[in-house]
Amino acid sequence: MDIEERFTPEAAEVLRDAIADAGGNEVFAACRIDEDGLISEVLVSARGHKGAVLALDSHVDRGDVIVHNHPSGALRPSDADLNVAGDAGSKGVGSYIVNNAVTEVYVIAEPSRRKAYALLDEDEIAGVLDEGGKMATIIPDYEARPSQVRLTRDITRSYNEARILAAEAGTGVGKSFAYLVPSFAWAIKNEERIVISTATINLQKQLVDKDIPVVQRLFRKQTKAVLVKGRGNYLCKTRLREAIDEEGLLGGEDSPLRRIQAWADSSPTGDRADLSFWPEESVWSRVASEADSCLGLRCPDREKCFVLRVRKEAADAQVIVANHHILFSDLAARMDGAGYEATAVLPPFRILVMDEAHAIEASATSFFSEAFNRFVVHKLLSRITRNRRGKGFGVVARLMELHNFPSAGLEALGPALSKAREALDALDGRASLLFEGKERSYRLVQPSPTITDLLLRPMGELERSLVACAEVLRRALEEAPDEVAEERAVYEAKLTLRRITSLAATCAKFKDFDVHPETVFYLEKLRTGQGESYIRYVASPLDITGLMAESVFSKFRSVIACSATLSVGDTFDFWKGKVGLRKTDLPVDTASYASPFPFRTNALIGIDKGAPAPDSPSWQAYVNRAVVELLRASQGRALVLFTAYDALRSAYDAALPVMASLGIACLRQGDDERGKLMEAFKTDISSVLFATDSFWEGVDAPGETLSLVIIAKLPFKVPTDPVQMARSEAIEKKGGNSFMEISLPEAVIRLKQGFGRLIRHSQDRGAVVVLDSRLVTKRYGPLFVESLPPCRLVPEDLATVVKEVGRFLNDW
Repeated sequence: MDIEERFTPEAAEVLRDAIADAGGNEVFAACRIDEDGLISEVLVSARGHKGAVLALDSHVDRGDVIVHNHPSGALRPSDADLNVAGDAGSKGVGSYIVNNAVTEVYVIAEPSRRKAYALLDEDEIAGVLDEGGKMATIIPDYEARPSQVRLTRDITRSYNEARILAAEAGTGVGKSFAYLVPSFAWAIKNEERIVISTATINLQKQLVDKDIPVVQRLFRKQTKAVLVKGRGNYLCKTRLREAIDEEGLLGGEDSPLRRIQAWADSSPTGDRADLSFWPEESVWSRVASEADSCLGLRCPDREKCFVLRVRKEAADAQVIVANHHILFSDLAARMDGAGYEATAVLPPFRILVMDEAHAIEASATSFFSEAFNRFVVHKLLSRITRNRRGKGFGVVARLMELHNFPSAGLEALGPALSKAREALDALDGRASLLFEGKERSYRLVQPSPTITDLLLRPMGELERSLVACAEVLRRALEEAPDEVAEERAVYEAKLTLRRITSLAATCAKFKDFDVHPETVFYLEKLRTGQGESYIRYVASPLDITGLMAESVFSKFRSVIACSATLSVGDTFDFWKGKVGLRKTDLPVDTASYASPFPFRTNALIGIDKGAPAPDSPSWQAYVNRAVVELLRASQGRALVLFTAYDALRSAYDAALPVMASLGIACLRQGDDERGKLMEAFKTDISSVLFATDSFWEGVDAPGETLSLVIIAKLPFKVPTDPVQMARSEAIEKKGGNSFMEISLPEAVIRLKQGFGRLIRHSQDRGAVVVLDSRLVTKRYGPLFVESLPPCRLVPEDLATVVKEVGRFLNDW
């Protein structure tokens, strides 16, 4: 067949040049067809030798047709060609072979002709948010923001041209509207679903409750948007009924379970957030929906299932709002065989918007990690069998109720479960001896007699005891008569068996940690809300960049990654490296969109250039004194951020009596749940909040209540963070500099997040003071300052900084 029948002249020339550049060897390309059915765009993704080339699955979905050349000129497909064409064809992608001159083409499989995309008018979409645009007719006193208009135009262009855009949008740009307006326009015009993924519940609520209803008013055609949360947020009616049955008469009408039951009878969502009270985790975990215990088609409450209800809503939606964890759950299912054209956890989609994209790598690492603790194991074992008031509950009790079930086969479960519990207690007891002093984590690097004695041998005992439990349950199920094979109890037993086997496999990986160099194995020493100590055993992937590149960025028409903190200095290289984009040849655009807020006049950055080094014995006493002096100058109204809780506690204890004498309330992270702390902080204008960890981001307290942010020291990750250490060592082994490639850019991003707590509205005014002289004494110090918005800078001694902060805030 002549090439003109399948290629435009321009596309044929591009492919011809690519083959020539490869020395006449085989090349593999993903191509797009135009409205006339001709290949009009060629993306070469692999180059091979005279007889073969890699057919990259990650690139197949990016085109309508895959094309490779036969240097011999013989266009007869090989068996390997047919296999690749068959796999591509199952996704609707065609397959062609061409000669090296690109004058002839052989069609192995025709593409499923996709409807041509209806492109958006970039000026029209951006104009919606410009002066005199349609948004101005909806929002009173609307003010256009040039950076928002530019971001909207760039996102629209990315949708039209099937590109990836990483966009850093400063505070106040209004990035939500910037991606929502083109997303709704695209979904309506192309009848195609878009997924918006975020890191925090706060942003999800803002999108669904506030921003999306406004955007929906811009369009004549009604477009459905649905919020999808993780299934653990939804009530399972079957588990609730079983929990109440187990509680029996001991639970009065005011018990948490009875109150949940009364709510469930009328709740349209089953969403925990809609409860009038917040049940303790120990209560909610007994009734929440779980994948491991979901009975699927065998569930007696399937028709009333809240999870199925929200999934049905999502299937009819054009815009879905989810979190990063659900996104990766969906992508993992697709990579495991669900494919990208069918429903997995989410319905299929072609465009992905990731807001709060600075957190995407951490979310992926968390999702693809394996972890357990003694509470997880005890819960699993009690799912098999437990006793309450002399009555048996759990899988065993339900199996025993089945007619003709061989109950004798289950008798060995009791002793097996007892041994598993003993092995678990022994493991926690021995492993706790690995921790010295105040250490909170312990990473496994090399086997040693100590590690073998305190961890590997007890871990092996737990693995064997879990396998023994699994074997008893497996044999009992194998001996069960065929007549009960489809019973709910049997299905539930198989689910439990699968979970026990999976947990045993994780124990086995820990036991043989030294043969898994691609995984970071470590232990964490944690405490419950009641102060009870326990150990968490974690196996995290060392490198997720390949996984990210393949599952996130290679599979969709367009991906938009937004955040206020993606760049370091003037480059996105650090973020691109973390998420795998530097490993691909995909079309990626990066751009920064400056905040419209007047930082030059409304914000001050104070740096104590005489502060002692953070590793100095006098540092903590200095911080305690400096915090008190600054809080006096600001009259409270401050957020004090730390990188370690011990430093926070010491500074809080020092400030508390002084602030109390001034009538200023001090709040401390850990004394109450986050939402209540934030509400108290925003309500009491003069109050001071001492915090660490998650409070470096997500704190939104506009106005006078947050006039000062004190940063105790530059937020470098602690050198004992196990995953950080392992990734740093991997860089050093390759001849790199882990400080410059990981530690420094991560700290810059974190400082930008802390700084971002200050100016939340255009009228806000405030100061950030960094009690770390490294900003002016180290060569890398300017990188931190250059990454922040341009502000008035005061690098002086503490007394001068305190005086300038007081003058700056009190002149407001």
